[in-house]
Amino acid sequence: MPIPEPKQSKERRQHLLRSSLQLFISKGYFNTAIRDIIASSGVGTGTFYNYFIDKEDVLKALLEEFADQIITGISQYYLEEEDLYERFVETKRITMEILARNQELSELYSRVAGASESIDQCLKVFEDKLIGFYSRNIEYGIKKGRFKNVPVPPVAHSILATEKFLLYKWVVLKDISKEEMIEMVVSFHETLARGLLAD
Repeated sequence: MPIPEPKQSKERRQHLLRSSLQLFISKGYFNTAIRDIIASSGVGTGTFYNYFIDKEDVLKALLEEFADQIITGISQYYLEEEDLYERFVETKRITMEILARNQELSELYSRVAGASESIDQCLKVFEDKLIGFYSRNIEYGIKKGRFKNVPVPPVAHSILATEKFLLYKWVVLKDISKEEMIEMVVSFHETLARGLLAD
């Protein structure tokens, strides 16, 4: 059997990821079997295993690509905005807008925590990327003398915790609108940024 061309290979992998995500949302991650993904995507069993080890490998790929999408969006804004206060606040707006545009991935992220050690490890990789990015932003502000010299890890973790909680209220509990979610996160970060600003 000939090896697929890189473009075909990438498209086939993305097709498998899209099919998997649709099933994870409609049936639930735990109720979706690999055979469901294979049937829904229309690929052969061998093709699935060319790209993924198992269902958790699919979840990991979805979450990694999602984290990369968020970080790419924030990084682009960094190139455009030099004011550290504006960066601190508006990067959180960008993060939440990306989460809002990707409701299915956001819902998957919000629902699978605590299911198994390996799933939690997938989530840890996803969240560590975000925390690392938030930490570097704060550290840069401290280095430039714009932010107070505060312990960075608790601040970075509190940022993620606030985002996760409000995302959960929107996408799982349906207790707030996505617009309210975004504005609450931005408001929190405006308050936090004012507290971080050096005198």
